[in-house]
Amino acid sequence: MKFLRDAFDGYKPDFMPGGKLEKWYPVFETIETFFFTPDHVTTSGSHIRDGVDIKRLMTVVVLALMPALFFGMYNIGYFHFEELVALGQQDSYTFMEAFLFGLGKLLPIIIVSYGVGIGVEFIFAMFYGHGIHEGYFVTGMLIPLIVPVDLPLWMLAVAIVFGVVIGKEIFGGTGMNILNPALLVRAFLFFAYPTFMSGDKVWVADALKTGTEGLPDGMSGATILGQLGTGAEAAFPTINGAAYSVMDMFIGFIPGSVGETSTLAILIGAVMLLLSGVASWRIMLSGVIGAAIMSFLFKIWGANELMLFGCKHLLIGGFAFGLVFMATDPVSAAQTNTGKWIYGFLIGFLSILLRVLNGFPEAVMLVILLLNVFAPTIDHYVVQASVKRRNKRIEDKIKKALSV
Repeated sequence: MKFLRDAFDGYKPDFMPGGKLEKWYPVFETIETFFFTPDHVTTSGSHIRDGVDIKRLMTVVVLALMPALFFGMYNIGYFHFEELVALGQQDSYTFMEAFLFGLGKLLPIIIVSYGVGIGVEFIFAMFYGHGIHEGYFVTGMLIPLIVPVDLPLWMLAVAIVFGVVIGKEIFGGTGMNILNPALLVRAFLFFAYPTFMSGDKVWVADALKTGTEGLPDGMSGATILGQLGTGAEAAFPTINGAAYSVMDMFIGFIPGSVGETSTLAILIGAVMLLLSGVASWRIMLSGVIGAAIMSFLFKIWGANELMLFGCKHLLIGGFAFGLVFMATDPVSAAQTNTGKWIYGFLIGFLSILLRVLNGFPEAVMLVILLLNVFAPTIDHYVVQASVKRRNKRIEDKIKKALSV
């Protein structure tokens, strides 16, 4: 790596103040710190001292997303080829064929996500003269996992510009935003282009081979939430005529957005986040408890299929993915330990409540954004309660001392 270090050192003077390329210093610094640890340290008093900087922390989150990403790629190809087999247009397929097909469908979304998002970051970095924030390293990977695979790329680009500018940059960049930028992108798509983001359908890519007279190039099939929302029976027919089992839901052989189908892959990512100390176990656990309680109450009520589905709600839709990778965002989540318990519980409880009662197949996204807004309020009252308890203890000690 010495030759690379020498190359950076040789060009660096041109990007420093007074150099001919000084306006491009944020871009140079971003590329340099991608390969080498920054050569600057905190000079003022700091409350936290750790060898893990934000770039390394973001890398851990991206690695934790890999199981869901890889399974999502395979799942795209799985449904595509299963449809072809069911239609008699193909006899069989291999694991690698399914995976490569999904990779080909998802790669353009990933490229647009990073290309547009980082482009916006570059513009703001050059305008304000600061370094390019690493936070989008995670956001750029989250976005392809929470959108439908058939979403037009221009819609995705518009939504990303909105999410990065409104959800992040106007607040001051990474670490200053009050809303999760990736969820804001999905919310924008949900309200601006509802026919593509309804959540009750999933696209089966090129389900029918082109060239077939009078037949479409793709096919939509209802997700489990979509079927439940329309009052369908509890048995959900798959492409091959069988029914989705609990194991199918857990492993991920169900339709849905790319990263949300496999609860198993999401749990692997959750373990990685917890072992590395990046995510809060309090938020995850309290979220599951809140969702389980609400699901149990609806199970007792049992007025429709969504209520009767019970705790299997935890295995479908975007609940698990949202709870693990969105709700635990260290910037937009609650910061106090007690606040994390309250924050996570409300996300789980309200997610199932709104999923069943508001008429939309999915509500996790909106609930997390809502709790992002109220997280500072939760922390405020937790801190105030702690202060009151402390003052009460002090008053009691003073009274006791005076009475002696």
